[in-house]
Amino acid sequence: MTEIERYLKDYLDYLQIEKNRSPKTKGVYKRCLEKFIAYSKLTRPEDITNDMVRSFRIHLAEDTELKRNTQAYYVISIRNFLKYLIKRDKDVISPEKIELPQIPKRQIEIIEYADLERLLAAPKGSDVKALRDKALLETLFSTGLRVSELCALNRYMNFERGEITIRGKGEKLRIVFFSEGAKKAIKEYLDARGDAEEALFISFTKANPPKVIGRVTPRTVQRLISHYAKAAGIPRHVSPHTLRHLFATDLLVNGADLRSVQEMLGHSNIQTTQIYTHLTNQELQDIHKAFHGKRRDE
Repeated sequence: MTEIERYLKDYLDYLQIEKNRSPKTKGVYKRCLEKFIAYSKLTRPEDITNDMVRSFRIHLAEDTELKRNTQAYYVISIRNFLKYLIKRDKDVISPEKIELPQIPKRQIEIIEYADLERLLAAPKGSDVKALRDKALLETLFSTGLRVSELCALNRYMNFERGEITIRGKGEKLRIVFFSEGAKKAIKEYLDARGDAEEALFISFTKANPPKVIGRVTPRTVQRLISHYAKAAGIPRHVSPHTLRHLFATDLLVNGADLRSVQEMLGHSNIQTTQIYTHLTNQELQDIHKAFHGKRRDE
């Protein structure tokens, strides 16, 4: 093992233990940095140069399969690795000398409110599958949960109270809230269940009567939402994250402040939450129409 490989191993351990990063985040850093080290044929941290990083970025840019956002992850990984090396008293180039690429601002597309209403009403029937799907859709819109967080919910919680604490991204705890509609749908669904599974949302076989397979998976949730979006006559792509976007947008449009929405979404950085502000520009447009150009009309 070379010197830089040893430091990389230490850095990845540092991310997991000291910085409390998730295994997924640790894996992303590992792939990015290993690719950089292999391309540059590095053996020592001190050998990293600005020209070397620039050459690597050109190499990434020539890969037509890599999106600009993905290329940015590599640069961010290198910069953060350099910061760690400086903490370890290694004589390496300053991370600030490596400029981050300009990434176009993320634009969120959402469906109309009428489409949302049809989506939430799409599950029909009183069988346990239909009741599960109704409760699942209501829960996603009511709480703004990530799909992984939804799949991790357990049934033995006090949903009647209207709030629960979940462990989200980065192992951070936050409170999420259930609407009256979501609580009602969950109760009806749980009353129809005749199993002892711990998971709140479970998968079933296609047999009649259906048998429980186990905890629902993100892929299953995606398929369910796509199915009901088509059933509701929604032509656009709808995903679990679409309902998370709608949750945030609904709060902002109705007057919630950005910091509160940030906390409810579990965002570490408020800049991540700010991507939703462009969706609430209708209010600004109304103000513009009401007050701008008055002088000309007088």
